[in-house]
Amino acid sequence: MAKSITLGLLQFSATHDKIENLEKIKNIIMNKWRSADLIILPEYSMFNLTGMDPGKVYELAEGVEGNYVNSLIGITRELNAFMIVTLFERSNEPPKVFNEALIVSDKGDVLGVYRKIHLFDAYGYRESNYIKSGNEPSPIIDVKGIKIAIAICFDIRFPELFRIYALRGAELITIPAAWYKGPLKEETLLFLGRARAHENTVYVAIVNQYGKDFTGRSTVIDPLGNVVLDLGIGEKYVEFTIDLDYINEVRKTLPVLNLRRPDIYSKFMD
Repeated sequence: MAKSITLGLLQFSATHDKIENLEKIKNIIMNKWRSADLIILPEYSMFNLTGMDPGKVYELAEGVEGNYVNSLIGITRELNAFMIVTLFERSNEPPKVFNEALIVSDKGDVLGVYRKIHLFDAYGYRESNYIKSGNEPSPIIDVKGIKIAIAICFDIRFPELFRIYALRGAELITIPAAWYKGPLKEETLLFLGRARAHENTVYVAIVNQYGKDFTGRSTVIDPLGNVVLDLGIGEKYVEFTIDLDYINEVRKTLPVLNLRRPDIYSKFMD
C-alpha cells in the first residue's frame, strides 16, 4: 500500500494580539480544511514579537497547558487531524521565553516538543534578546506511519541538524518559519530548503508567515530538492499530498546517506 500524507499549510500574518491571532487561525482552518492529516502553523503564530518589549513577550507567553494550545487541541480533536503548533513558553530566565513547536495528535495528545536551537541574531536582529535557545534536536514522531521532525526558521541554515534528523529516520522535516523580508530573502529561503532536502533525500515543508515583516513563499520540497508546492504571497491555507514511497526511489538513485564517511569527518570536527 502506498505511503502518503496530506499536509495543510497555513500561511498568515500574525499581529501582536494573540487572541486575534488565535481566532484567525481557528477560522481559516475550520473554513478551509478538507482532508489534511497534518496541519502546520508558521513560527510566531501566537503573536508576532517584532518590535515588542521583551517583558511584554514574557507576559503574553503561555505554557503547553494554556488557553492557546488547548484551543488548538480542540481543533485537532474535531477534525481528527494532527497539528504542529508554535508558541512562546516562559523560561526560567525572565524575560526570555522558549520559541517552541509541538506535535499534537488527532486525539489531542502532545507527542513531542521542540525548542528552537539556533536563534536569529543576524541581519540586525537579536532574537536572543527575547528567546532562550533549546538544547535538544526534535524527537522523531510517527504521524500516521510517517516519521516527522521539526526545525524552526533560522535552523535551516545549519545542515548538521538536518543530517541528524535524516540519520534518525526522518522522512519529512517540517519548518515553521517567520522569515523576515529583505533583498531576495525569499530566494534564500527556497535555496536553503532545497539544499536541506536534496542533501538528506527527505521531504521538507516550510510554512512561513506573510505580511509587512515576512516573505511568505511557504513551500514543499521533494527529496531531490525540487519545489513541488509554492504558496507565493498572501494569507492562505493549502492542502498538499506527498508520496513517501518516493523517498525510497530517490535513495536508490542517490544513496548519499550510505556513502557518507563519518570515519574521516570525525577527525576534523569539534
